[in-house]
Amino acid sequence: MIFSEDKINEYMDLAIAEAKKAESRREVPIGCIIVDNQTGEVIARGSNEREETQNAIKHAEIIAIEAACKRIGSWRLEHTSLFVTLEPCPMCAGAIINSRIEEVIYGAKDPKAGSVGSINNLLAETRYNHQPEVLSGVKDQEAADLLRNFFREIRRKK
Repeated sequence: MIFSEDKINEYMDLAIAEAKKAESRREVPIGCIIVDNQTGEVIARGSNEREETQNAIKHAEIIAIEAACKRIGSWRLEHTSLFVTLEPCPMCAGAIINSRIEEVIYGAKDPKAGSVGSINNLLAETRYNHQPEVLSGVKDQEAADLLRNFFREIRRKK
């Protein structure tokens, strides 16, 4: 891993803050940040926007990847790490591979759509031209609780 355990936890706290922003907008609370591995600077942030945009691809990771590409002026996000509160889905895993992100750190597992270990592991597939390092379970309970409470509240209101 590129960063110390303390730094990893600090960055995941920033991703959790992004998830809470999504929740405040009545979006599924998933947040993401992208960090420049050479400077430690957060270069992009994202949180879910599917409900407000009614756009299926507005996942936190996609929004952060788009912002990072724009920020550095390249589709290649080499020497970056992506921190996200929930295990990436197949679409987001594909975007991670295609953008050449060096490392992915995520919180909670996603047994319904997770493609970094739960259902399959696209990021470990050697037939793709890029395989980022992966660290899972960082602040997983906090990330899972955000999601659990969000959906519990939706069910309660129905």
